[in-house]
Amino acid sequence: MPTVLIIDDDQKLLKMLSRTLIYENFDVITASNGQEAIQRIKLHKPDLLIVDWMMPKMDGLTLVRTLREDEDRTMVLMLTAKDEIENRVEGLEAGADDYLVKPFAPAELVARVHALLRRIDPSCDNQVLSFGNISLNLSTHEVTRCDRKIKLTLTEFNLLQYFLRHPRQVLERGQILTSVWGYDFGGDDNVLEIYIGYLRKKLEAGKEPRVIQTIRGVGYVMRED
Repeated sequence: MPTVLIIDDDQKLLKMLSRTLIYENFDVITASNGQEAIQRIKLHKPDLLIVDWMMPKMDGLTLVRTLREDEDRTMVLMLTAKDEIENRVEGLEAGADDYLVKPFAPAELVARVHALLRRIDPSCDNQVLSFGNISLNLSTHEVTRCDRKIKLTLTEFNLLQYFLRHPRQVLERGQILTSVWGYDFGGDDNVLEIYIGYLRKKLEAGKEPRVIQTIRGVGYVMRED
């Protein structure tokens, strides 16, 4: 089980990210600033760091530079609200391996984490997720059912990916919205029903049986009747 260290002074975001990655079967540890993170890194030897840029005591950029100067090559995913090209270049040149701009959907974060870990060990994550006759390729974004190719939008792809990562598990509406649309989702609650409808229509276009089932009053589950 890969170990991920999340470093962020925003306790609400820290808890959300921890919950998301624990649910994805990662071993998660946390720190609220760069100085605390250095101690955690020495003690736990994590496989990957998720580092917020703006933090007290030692910011994320300084932390990454310090680690690289000490020849620590632990994979780093930088989180920041700074979305200008110059900021991205600065973060990458400091030694970050990838860069994610806030706000983001947890599904995107999970995908980035898996992609970074594949650089370390290509066998640590399957390139293809499948359930029954449905197959989703994480590298090529190709989706098929019974060898029938299915074209999905990015949101539809992320939604299907989430179901495929949690087959036969009853997923609550709020859990799905948070994981696919983002921790700060404030949109129309009906958006989930709308996209479930889109996804079902495409998955069932060849008269295949329904696999995304509604659990009334709770949410949805991917299963075969």
